[in-house]
This record gives sequence, C-alpha cells and structure tokens, in this order.
Amino acid sequence: QNQENLLLMLLHNHRSSPATATTYSPNTTMVRINTKSTRRYSTRPTAFSFQAHWIFLAMFALFGTFCSTYVLLTRQEARRVSSSLFVEGSSASHILSQEKSFLVYGTAWKKDDTARYVMEAITAGFRFIDTACQPKHYNEAGVGNGWKAAAAELGLERQDLFLQTKYTPFPGQDPNNVPYDPKAPLEEQVQKSVAVSLHNLQTDYIDSLVLHSPMDTIEETMVVWRAMESFVDEGKVLRLGISNCYDYVKFTSLYEQARIKPSVLQNRFHEQSNWDTELRKFAKQNKVWYQSFWTLTANRNALGTPAVKELAEAKGLTPQTYMFAFLLSLGHFTPLSGTTSRVHMSEDVAVMERYQAGEVFFENEEELRQMSQLLGMPDL
Repeated sequence: QNQENLLLMLLHNHRSSPATATTYSPNTTMVRINTKSTRRYSTRPTAFSFQAHWIFLAMFALFGTFCSTYVLLTRQEARRVSSSLFVEGSSASHILSQEKSFLVYGTAWKKDDTARYVMEAITAGFRFIDTACQPKHYNEAGVGNGWKAAAAELGLERQDLFLQTKYTPFPGQDPNNVPYDPKAPLEEQVQKSVAVSLHNLQTDYIDSLVLHSPMDTIEETMVVWRAMESFVDEGKVLRLGISNCYDYVKFTSLYEQARIKPSVLQNRFHEQSNWDTELRKFAKQNKVWYQSFWTLTANRNALGTPAVKELAEAKGLTPQTYMFAFLLSLGHFTPLSGTTSRVHMSEDVAVMERYQAGEVFFENEEELRQMSQLLGMPDL
C-alpha cells in the first residue's frame, strides 16, 4: 500500500509544476476525489435537520399514543357494555320479569363464613338470598356484608339482588341471643325484628319478609301477619310469606284472612310431609312460590339410584342438578340451595340459566311423572 501511494505521489509531482509541487510523506493517506460529482451541499447535519428529526419522532410518538389510547378505551367500553348486559340479564328484577322459576341461595348454619359464602354465591350467579333474624341458625349481618362486597366487586346495584329474611317467633330463638324483647307484644317484636334486619342487611327495604313458623293459634298468627303487612304499606317490605307451615288448613286460613296474601311458602320437601302435595297444588293455583329446602338431603336415596343417574347424564347434568331441573320445570318451585362448594354453586346456577333460557329438560308430563315416581311423590 505504501509503494502504491509513493507511485501516485511521484506521478502527481511529475504532472505538477515545480511551484506547486507538494512533498508527501510515505505515511500520507491518499484520498480519491470524484471530480464528476454534482453534489453542491455539505453532508454535515444542520440545525434544521435535527429539528425535523425530532419533530418527526414526536409526531410518531403522539400518533402511537393516540392509537393505544383509542384501543384501550374501545376495549374498556366493550367490557363495560358486556358487563352491563350481563348484570341486566342476570339481575333479580330481570329474572322476576320473566315469571320463571329460579334458585335461592340459603344461608342457614354458615356462621362466621356467611359473608364469604354469600359473596361466592353471588359471584357464581345467585341473585336471590335467604336468611333470617335468628342468630341461633343465621348470621344475618354476614349476609349484609357478603352482598355488599359482591355488589362492589361485580358492579351490582341493590335492585339486582333479592333479599329475603324472616321474623322468628321466640320459641325458635336462642333464649340467650334474641334480637327483640321476648316479653314485648307480638307487634313490637315484629317491628324490632324488621328494624334489626334492615340494619344487618344494610338496606332500606326487604324484598320478602317471611314468618318463620305459624304461631300457636291462628289468632296470634294473624296478629303477627298484620304487623308484617304494615311494613308493606310503608314500602319497607315488598312481599310476605310463611315458612314451616305443613298444615293445609292453617295455610289456607292465613291466605283467606290476609289483606296482603302470602307470596311465599317455604317448607322442607320430603316424604314425611308427603311432599306437600295438596299445599303445592294450592300454591300453584294462587301463584305462591313454593320454596323447598332440604331438597337434596331429604331425597339423597332416590338421587343415588342408577335410574336417576342415567336420566341426569342424558341431559348433561348431575343427579343433584337434575333434581333442581325437575323442580324448576314444575313451574311453581323456587328451590333453595345451601351449598358451600364453588363448583356446586356454578353447577346450580348453570342449570337455572339453561332453564330460564328456554331449554326443555322434560318433554312432556309423562317424563315429569317418571321422575316424581322415582322420588316417591304421589303426584306432581
């Protein structure tokens, strides 16, 4: 390379005049210049080129931010609309407007875990919750905490849920933990019980107030009922009901004498009461919800038979959810489910939603009677 440079230097000096000759060092690096180039401007960056560069980057970043924000807002709006449609479609008020049967989540005997189970049940899709102002078996305040927490988490309003509680007469209370003065007149006991329930449930109205059991006489029952009716008049209670009433005469007498008719009859559903056959007929004729409890436990033998398992599997159900499908299909049942299993909660809600969506589990009365016979029921 040095020899080549030296040669070029000699040629250059040879062609140059002595006055302009240049002495080159052997270490000089030669640069060939393209004399034919048409470039007229320096390649050195100018202040303007730097400004244009940064303006372009800023515009690109701004455009990217705009696009990202638009996508984010679009997704948030889609989720909001989807959530809104879900809440509207699964709200208690919407379910009631369909005039179809539904499941109720029962909260008895859940003690300090009540709030957690209620929240899990609502998250799974339950919208109807049953409790009682009876510390002996219920944690009513836990129900209040549970539904409030679930509502905040899911974006639910109070009207999206249905809260049912009970006035429990003194014989059904723990004498050491009564929410009212047991020596007070019956009217005052009811008034105090409802006030405690409103406080515990953190609400200003109750969807359904149930007399936990009939009083000793029809006269006393009607005294309590009149006190309960007064809360409907005030708008603090929307409907009334009675529980643990297995006597046809007692229930029909109450129905006939009541100014505000019972909308709910909540009883155990089992063989010992002959599955309330006559009472259920009366309830169906008069549009009274028959709320069955102890539904699965009292009928576990029948639900464990191969025949019921086969029928359930044909519908993609378990024997337990097949039982709920059967009761819902009868049209006047609103069964209670008190499960503490998240899996079972989801299964129960799923069969209710399938029914409410119009799925037919029993094609005709013959299929309904087949299941009733397996249970041992004398009639539908």
